Amino acid sequence: MIKSYLSSFIILLVVLLIETAVLSNIIVLPAIPDLVLLCTLYFSLQNGKIAGEVDGFVGGLMIDFLSGGPFGLNCLIRCIIGYIGGLFSRIMNISGILVPCLLGLIATVIKAILPFGVSIFFPNYVNTYNIFSLAFISELIMNTVLAPIVFWLLNHFASFILLDKRIVNK
Repeated sequence: MIKSYLSSFIILLVVLLIETAVLSNIIVLPAIPDLVLLCTLYFSLQNGKIAGEVDGFVGGLMIDFLSGGPFGLNCLIRCIIGYIGGLFSRIMNISGILVPCLLGLIATVIKAILPFGVSIFFPNYVNTYNIFSLAFISELIMNTVLAPIVFWLLNHFASFILLDKRIVNK
């Protein structure tokens, strides 16, 4: 169990560094694909609700340290997405192309909708997405296209990432 959480933490850290150091410096991209979101989604689909929440919290916490947004917002959003992904743990076949694309699309849309609910309570502090902007649509397309690739790459580390089936969904 510790091996799984430590492996997913290291993967999230590496992916976050790729996002912030490499992808954010590519000028032709109108938005940065959210690889941490896709990794969190994969971990939750493989390991269940609790692991999805923990990985979502850790990924969101790392993003909150690097962003200028309200501290804890990314933790909340990614915990919710991790929990929702964990509801479908090990009952979906994510080895193909179509299902991961659809899951990446849905997770990105949820990530855009959740800040609207938080902005009701904190309207001056939470920036919401404009779902018709070029930045959001390009992030949606990139996350949708990259989801099967990220899932395929993470499958190579499955022996380190996956929890024992007896632990999942308890």
